Amino acid sequence: TGKVVGDAPLRGTETKTRPVTAPSVYVTTPVFDGAHWDEDSAESPHPTIQQVLGSINPESADGKRLVGQDGKVRLRNGRTGEYYDNSITVGYMYMLKLHHLVDDKIHARSTGPYSMITQQPLGGKAQFGGQRFGEMEVWALEAYGAAYCLQEILTLKSDDVFGRVHVYESIVKGANLPEPGVPESFKVLMKEMKALCLDVEVLREDGRPVELADLDEDIYKTQKELGINLTRPERGSDADDRLRQSTF
Repeated sequence: TGKVVGDAPLRGTETKTRPVTAPSVYVTTPVFDGAHWDEDSAESPHPTIQQVLGSINPESADGKRLVGQDGKVRLRNGRTGEYYDNSITVGYMYMLKLHHLVDDKIHARSTGPYSMITQQPLGGKAQFGGQRFGEMEVWALEAYGAAYCLQEILTLKSDDVFGRVHVYESIVKGANLPEPGVPESFKVLMKEMKALCLDVEVLREDGRPVELADLDEDIYKTQKELGINLTRPERGSDADDRLRQSTF
């Protein structure tokens, strides 16, 4: 019977720390055996990496070197206290590969899924979302005085449900673009204020209140006439998209 290392939950790790464990496959890695100044020949007046490590090697309290000439250290298993089978490289990581490829990030959108609460386009390529136009981008357009561009981005291209449906209608019929409507974020703000027991209402220039429910009913009537749906909350599957395209 072999010696059991550790308590019951830790059993099974002792096979990783036995000094007599023989590897099943032998692999040579000459690239990692050490770097030389001259790639073609190891003969060089400059010291090799092994020689450099041997000269600057820190020593432990008992006089033994902590790091070998190959840059590796004998480490113990933190669970069992036994040494690992092979030495492990310890040192600074001077380079790190960042796996960010353009092919994984490029993305474009015309219409797509919108958030059910804010009615703003979702974010990210995975959700087939739109490009975020943040607070600092708004400041930039304000500094340039691009009022109409800013109004279009914050209403028709964002959460103006009434406006974006009628913009689609105007493009299909070749008519002029309508005036932007009330953003959905403003309606959400009103609902949150009413939840705090505040009496909030929108008034016209002549003092008459604006019924926002009438605007919502007009949206669905226009969508039914055009046979489009710009307010779907989720992207859905590709089969749903093909079925929707064949229906309209």
